[in-house]
Amino acid sequence: MSKIRPDDEKFRELILYIATRCEGDPHFGKTKLNKILFYADFAAYAELGEAITGQEYMRLPHGPAPRRMKPMLDGMAFSEEIEIRSEPKATLRQERVVAKRLPDVTRFTEPQLTVVNRIIRALWGRTNSRVSEISHANLGWKLARDKETIPYETVFLSDRPLTEEELEYGRRLATELGL
Repeated sequence: MSKIRPDDEKFRELILYIATRCEGDPHFGKTKLNKILFYADFAAYAELGEAITGQEYMRLPHGPAPRRMKPMLDGMAFSEEIEIRSEPKATLRQERVVAKRLPDVTRFTEPQLTVVNRIIRALWGRTNSRVSEISHANLGWKLARDKETIPYETVFLSDRPLTEEELEYGRRLATELGL
């Protein structure tokens, strides 16, 4: 795996890309944006060997979020690249990120966009509450303390039971290594 370097320009363009693609999702808000970014970066890290934006993600009560999300959104709103609309949603208000310009997709590789689009499809139509619940199953989020960084490497952790075949492989390997 390569060293992770945050790329704020890709972060900006990915926010615009996701906001544009999710325009028709009635449940798209800041919470879902946070989760799409998280899953896209972590899935890309696992599948492609590097994160898309390289942003640092932290544990928040409603799930993982980019540490620099607020300043990035504030700056984008100030420069009129996005608008944040507060819309009624059931008994709450949803803060919807609306792109005011098209993203520069040339900053992304085709495999990166494939990962992002897969995550968008998987979360499409799900409420922000449901997306948060799903993110609470992530081991990186579970292991981190409040506002602590979730290391990208946690994408490789699993809490599923090992199969008998995996256990046998481990035993053989331990014997070969004299452990």
